[in-house]
Amino acid sequence: MAENEDGSEKSEEPTAKKIEKARRDGQIPRSRELTTVLMTLSAALFLLAYGGVMMLDIMSFVTKGISFDRDVAFDTGKMFGLILSIVIDAIYMALPFVLLMVFIALIAPTLLGGWSFSTKAMAPKASKMNPISGIKRMFSANALLELFKALAKFSLVISMAIFFLYTVFGEILGLGIEPLKFAMAHSGTLIVEAFIFVSLSLLVVAIIDVPFQLWNHNRQLKMTKQEVKEEFKQQEGNPEVKGRIRQVQREMSQARMMQKVPEADVVITNPTHFAVALQYDPETMSEPLVLAMGSDFMAAQMRTIAKEHDVTIVEAPPLARALYYNAEIDRPIPYDLFKAVAAVLAYVFQLKSAGSAEDMDFADLPIPENMKTE
Repeated sequence: MAENEDGSEKSEEPTAKKIEKARRDGQIPRSRELTTVLMTLSAALFLLAYGGVMMLDIMSFVTKGISFDRDVAFDTGKMFGLILSIVIDAIYMALPFVLLMVFIALIAPTLLGGWSFSTKAMAPKASKMNPISGIKRMFSANALLELFKALAKFSLVISMAIFFLYTVFGEILGLGIEPLKFAMAHSGTLIVEAFIFVSLSLLVVAIIDVPFQLWNHNRQLKMTKQEVKEEFKQQEGNPEVKGRIRQVQREMSQARMMQKVPEADVVITNPTHFAVALQYDPETMSEPLVLAMGSDFMAAQMRTIAKEHDVTIVEAPPLARALYYNAEIDRPIPYDLFKAVAAVLAYVFQLKSAGSAEDMDFADLPIPENMKTE
């Protein structure tokens, strides 16, 4: 398990922000083995496809370079022109191969970690110029791992090359008795086959190295629990501060609700646990409106304010609970509670207009079963 400089365990997966920061700093997964095998395989396949043509061109250059007229040999200008034409032809012959290698060299590294250009990664660092730090890097775990990889790769390539030479040893000896043209073509075929054989051995190395580089990159970016917490604070803000803000917002919302209680026509209570303040003006409203609601301490405050401002308080526990759990502040009451609320409002308006009203059983109001709560 990776550890931080202070010894704390890096057990958490890197966050998206940590990965993006590492990318900006030029720290992305790279596999030199993948680049090497793609370049060698591409070169081998190119030579397999066009090697014969290139061999004929080379034979043409050689012939052109050693068979020229006597006057060319004694004329510096003509000799220079001959050499220049051979060089230009050779460049044209090699240009497709060179362009392919440049293309693979640019594309191959991006296959694992994508394209990344970081000026920070190129900036000089004092730690890199420190000889003590350099010695530490030379004997670090990564350096030893790279040494082991190099030795393993060298051993594998040498073994495969020896095995190939052993299998074609008879053909190599036979090149000396073949006509020049056929010998050159045969030798070119053997070189391409050897190239492909060695490239396939490097493919084994790349298959092992690519998953390792991805794992190692993820291991290096792992974070401690404290680092994750600090990043969360930076992104989301300090939880204590946010908690305080939410508390202030709740207090302000509660204060606004309490200011509306005196405007209510009735406060329906549980009687102690819940309180809901309703307002209804038949001339301006089509539906009763919920002005405020609260539980426990807030419910007690609402009852106190209602008494101070002569707002009628009705104890209807089932209706109070149904409104508390199903209604919303500053919104009309739920449609399914219209009949129950209408009965309460009729009682309240009768009480206000006549000074008295018939007794009602508020515990037996018509409340739908799906809105009843215990």
